[in-house]
Amino acid sequence: MYLPHQIAVQAVQGRASKQFHQAIRKNFFRGMEFAGPEGDPGWFGPGSAVWHVHSHLESLIFGLQCAAFLERLDPSIYWMGVHHSRLVKPETRDDPMPEIDPKGAMVRLGHSVGFFIGTAYGSSPTADRLALAVRSMHHTIKGTRPDGARYDADDPEWLRWNYATVVWGIATAHQLYHPNPLRGKAIDRYYGEFVRVGQALGGTELPTTQRETMECLKSYLPKLAVTYGTAMATGPNLPLPQAALNWAVRDTMPSWAKGLIQHRDPNIVEQTARRAMIWTLINGIHVAAGPVPEFEQAKARVAAGVDPDLAPHTMPEFQPGSRDPVRSRADLEDAFA
Repeated sequence: MYLPHQIAVQAVQGRASKQFHQAIRKNFFRGMEFAGPEGDPGWFGPGSAVWHVHSHLESLIFGLQCAAFLERLDPSIYWMGVHHSRLVKPETRDDPMPEIDPKGAMVRLGHSVGFFIGTAYGSSPTADRLALAVRSMHHTIKGTRPDGARYDADDPEWLRWNYATVVWGIATAHQLYHPNPLRGKAIDRYYGEFVRVGQALGGTELPTTQRETMECLKSYLPKLAVTYGTAMATGPNLPLPQAALNWAVRDTMPSWAKGLIQHRDPNIVEQTARRAMIWTLINGIHVAAGPVPEFEQAKARVAAGVDPDLAPHTMPEFQPGSRDPVRSRADLEDAFA
């Protein structure tokens, strides 16, 4: 039986989550096609592991946070984000201790959510357009870290590492917090399917199983460090909601990453209780927000079957090694505004 204050809290959470989803769709799903063309399965289609995993938007978003935390352990990726995204306040981009811009961080999250929903459920042309936009943005991300080391977002090793963090983050969050998670060979099917996203972004020699992905991530350990961004995102002085989320993110890290950030797992009883709390929170928000509309539209798009004339054309148009049209940073900023 729910007490009056619990009902009120649930109502507020439901309203807030719906407002968040509406804001994401209004600002970051523009120009995406989910309802048509009829019979187009997109890059993945009905029955795919990707359709199942990405249908739980809240665990998807949490997984992206896990991936971002792991990525920040790479100084080059950390400074790519500082110098070339809205993540930090512009006037602090060259500061060794830059300040996070909350609005900019939400923009970055919104674009990420739009990309991973659009490539999962959008029409094939929508997915191809999104991949082109991200590749084009990556082509402009070249620069120098404060310590003098160069970085380049088109570097094949960076693309492989970045891809591995993302697929690992989404899959791990799914296994922990989805109400009906894929296990064993089924989760390997997700890794195998998702690789088409990494290839469409220019990645080569990408891992295609959970084991290969974990090996890829660990192989990067000699290049990693606790960056300023990592240090500011954790610690004992975070406010309670942020501290709980931060613990949940660190809890997902591979053992070697936990060692790097000095994270120690609590005893199994406490860990299970904490995960149960996070599970309830994530799934409570999911229930309040309702089904992912884009998933529902994609299912309706192929309800009458997959059009055999469209199915052969659902692989990403881009082939690694190809050249994209040159687009200026200003044009891309306008497109992503």
